[in-house]
Amino acid sequence: MKKALIEFLEEVMTEERRDQMREVLSHRMKYLTVVLEDIYQTQNASAVLRTCDCFGVQDVHVIENRNKFDINPKVVIGSTKWLTINKYNENENNSRQAIQELKSKGYKIVATSPHDNDIDLEQYPIEDCKTALVFGTEFTGISDIVKEEADAFIKIPMFGYSESLNISVAAAVSIHHLTHRLRQSDINWELTEEESQNIHFDWLQKSIKKCDLVVKEFYERNKEGK
Repeated sequence: MKKALIEFLEEVMTEERRDQMREVLSHRMKYLTVVLEDIYQTQNASAVLRTCDCFGVQDVHVIENRNKFDINPKVVIGSTKWLTINKYNENENNSRQAIQELKSKGYKIVATSPHDNDIDLEQYPIEDCKTALVFGTEFTGISDIVKEEADAFIKIPMFGYSESLNISVAAAVSIHHLTHRLRQSDINWELTEEESQNIHFDWLQKSIKKCDLVVKEFYERNKEGK
């Protein structure tokens, strides 16, 4: 039924817009997801969201412990409209809740932080398992809870005097590198049919004016056809 509804909604769009949406959707992935823990600078938060959209990462998990996650409309330029943003802000320990939920869905928790057992970004085996890439707050990095719960740690090799990158830059480098490797690999990183349809329907709802009326018309037509 959802497939038929999607096709019905597409009829009110231009062919160019419909084809563009299908093309973008074909590159979307949940195999790699991004976790932002207590990011407080709006420019950084917004830049990471825009990067996720640019490179096809659909899901972003936002942990709000001490800091509220705000975005800058001038930076995201509408990219949040196309992402699935999951927020964790209702418990005393939101970081642990987020990690446990991701692990229950089969994600390997990978923290972007210098560590005794860290792996260079280029060497991380992204093909082995679904990965949740965690970025910590600008000042202190990831929390102790993430350090305890992380399955692996990665770092971006540095060759200059500076020892680290701004979080938005580190996220862009990491996400681009890992999504590129996934698309060059033989593993199945694509969305399932159900995931694709759910995202497609959500995008159509956000793109079509008075979409609820069009959906109502679809169900009325189908009811009459029974």
